Formats: sequence, C-alpha cells, structure tokens
Amino acid sequence: FFWKRITGAERQPSMWKRVFVSAVALASACDAFSFAPSSSFTTSAATRRASVLPQARKAAPALGLRSLKAIATPFELPPVLGLGFKSLNKRLVVITGTTSGLGLSTLKALIRRGDSFVVCAVRDPQKMKDILQDEGIDTSALAVLKLDLGSFKSVKDFVFNLKAFKSNFPLDALICNAATYQPATPVPRYTVDGIEESLQINHLSHFLLCSLLIDDVKKSKDPRMIVVGSITGNTNTVGGGAVWPKASLGDFEGMSQMISGGQQIPMIDGKDFNGAKAYKDSKLCNMQTILQLHERYHKSTGITFSTMYPGCIAESQLFREKRVWFRKFFPIFMKYVTGGYVSEPEAGERLAQCVWDERCKESGKYWSWNGGAKSVGTYSGAKGYVTGAGGGGGGTESLFSNDPSAEVQNAVKATKMFELSTELTGAKWPTTA
Repeated sequence: FFWKRITGAERQPSMWKRVFVSAVALASACDAFSFAPSSSFTTSAATRRASVLPQARKAAPALGLRSLKAIATPFELPPVLGLGFKSLNKRLVVITGTTSGLGLSTLKALIRRGDSFVVCAVRDPQKMKDILQDEGIDTSALAVLKLDLGSFKSVKDFVFNLKAFKSNFPLDALICNAATYQPATPVPRYTVDGIEESLQINHLSHFLLCSLLIDDVKKSKDPRMIVVGSITGNTNTVGGGAVWPKASLGDFEGMSQMISGGQQIPMIDGKDFNGAKAYKDSKLCNMQTILQLHERYHKSTGITFSTMYPGCIAESQLFREKRVWFRKFFPIFMKYVTGGYVSEPEAGERLAQCVWDERCKESGKYWSWNGGAKSVGTYSGAKGYVTGAGGGGGGTESLFSNDPSAEVQNAVKATKMFELSTELTGAKWPTTA
C-alpha cells in the first residue's frame, strides 16, 4: 500500500524495491539528512555541488542514531551519497581551523587551484559561512562541518558526519592546522574533558582525529596526513632554542597523572603552567606524532605522513592575546630583523603545496621553505629577498626537507608520547602485520 501511494503503481520490480528500501535505510542511519533550500530548484543548480552547513545537534532519537542536519545554500543536489566532489575528479581534503590565518589562506589556495574539494572543520559553522560570503570565496567546491577540538565527543561526531557526507569515497588529505596560543594567560584553561586547552586543541584532539580517519585516508590513491608544526617546538632554531621557554616534555609526569585520574593537570611535564611553553610542548607533540605515524603505519597504509612550518605569520590571529605594541612591532621585527616573516597568502600556498606537490609524497618529512630558521636571514641582492630564515620568497622551488630537533627525533620519548596520548584519547589504531 505504501509503495502504491508513493509511486502510483500496483507492482514494481524487486530491484527497485530493494533500491527504495536501501535509500530509506540510509536516510534512517544518517537520521534523515534534511536540506532547506534558499531558492527554487533549477536544472542548472542540479549540476553544481552543495555547500553543507551543519546546524546545532538536537537530542538523539530513541534509536540512538546520530543527527546531522544540513542547509544547502543555494539549493543544489545534496551530496549525501558523496557524488558531488568526486564527479570532477577532485581530491577530498579536510582542514581544521579555516576561519582565519593559515587555515583560511590554505583553503583559498586550494580553491584557486581548482583540483580539490575542501571540508572546513570549524568550531563555529555560521562564522565560517559569514567569512566565505565576506571574502567572496567560491563555495561550489567546499563544505563546512562542525568540529570543536576542545571536545573528544565533538571530534567523534565530526568523523561520523564526515563519513556520512562523503559516503564510501576515501579522504585524500587530512590537514591538522587549528591551534590555540595563550602566552598571556596567567592560569590554565580547561576543556570540557578537563584537559588544558593547548594540549587538547593543538595535539590530543588532532591525534584522535588521525586515528579515526586513518582507515579512510589509506583508501586514497594519493593519501596524505599533514600536521602543522612550528620552529617554536624545535630547539635547534632561533625561535625554539633562543627564545625562552623551550619546548620540553620531561618524563611526561603531567600526562601520567591525567591517566591516573589527576584533575586539571596544567602541563605535560607536570610543572606549573606557562602558556607559551604549553603551546611549544603541544607543537613538539605534533611533530613527534607525524614521525611516529610514519614509523608505525606508512608501510602498511601507504599514507604520506608529514609535518611542516610555513614561516612566521606575524599578523596571525594566533597572536591575538599578545599586547597591542607587540602585535604592531612583531611583524616589522620578523620582516626586517630576522627575515622569518611570511605573509598569510604565501603561508597558505606552502601548506597547500604539501597536498598537491609530488615532492611532498615522501613520508616522515618536516617541510620548510627558504632556509631552516636556524639563524637570522641575510638579504640576497640576486634573489631580491631575505634567505635562510624560513621567511617569504623563493616560491614552491624553495621547498626542502628540514631537520627536526633532537627532542622531536627522540624515539624513546616519542614512543611514550604516542602511547600516553593513545590512552588519554582512547584512540584505536590499525593493527600492523
């Protein structure tokens, strides 16, 4: 009777019945994706991909199924079955933290290239939507999904929604970019999971995200996982070795206390809170994570694991907690004294290069541009820009494989970091043969 009401037919071939039942089952499993059109459906609109903007979650239904509601603006064919971004052979890329700074610039760089479909993983989807409109960014090759890195539950929900969005298509590249820097914070801030914000947002939630998506990424023909590093986490650089405090993880006393049930532990090494060091320690963990993933899973998955430092983006919102005089003076200092300055657009091009450049398919590498930032740069009259400090200039050809610090490469500590992070986050990793 229900079939007759829907189709007007008395009988239908069993194949179409199976298709219909499968569609209903898929909609139920995803808790019925719903699309609210802002304009009438047109034939031309049907040929374009949708920009998906998830709304706030409601309570789960009695069946315990999760909910993802989406708005397509303007209304187009919803890519529920993952057909939109693959129809033109675009790579699927996830970037965390695209509302400002390096993440936003990387999004722009990939959209300009035209060969990627980008999922913007952000804490505030509406803010991202407003930025896209204000910046005039082409939204036909991107989607926005909610991801709050201050919550392990939000990380898991994001992965669930991403998999529902892309269906069985692989994820070609994951860029872990989002970060918080709190140098002026006198006391630590804690997430809903009770973990200091720099540690969870910068490291642990990205760590969990990698574990949840590694099986999806390995299905790609050119799989890549990229975690943004920093010279501040490398003690063999000017920014990491000559500027106090230095990154150091101690014997992981703090992380061990967390696992033992300790509450509101401020630092990885168990010492008193220092906002600048908390950031540096988290970036050290980021870079160690990439080296560990390379050692453990590159051969079995074929994934290219890499980290990178794009240069000092001195005007970045990362420094918003610094005093006004610092925010005005720092870009001048980095540009004309150290030579480590790089503009946001150029930094975005560099991170995007890690996604598409064939040279960046070599796994376990720490990519840099225009010098290793191990000394103050010098101006090259022949090249017309400052060289040696990792700042702007040189284009894509200035790419090279840099040497991480001894602390980053410390295999014993990196192994312990990986094991403790796995226990803290509940991450599940593939078993290797």
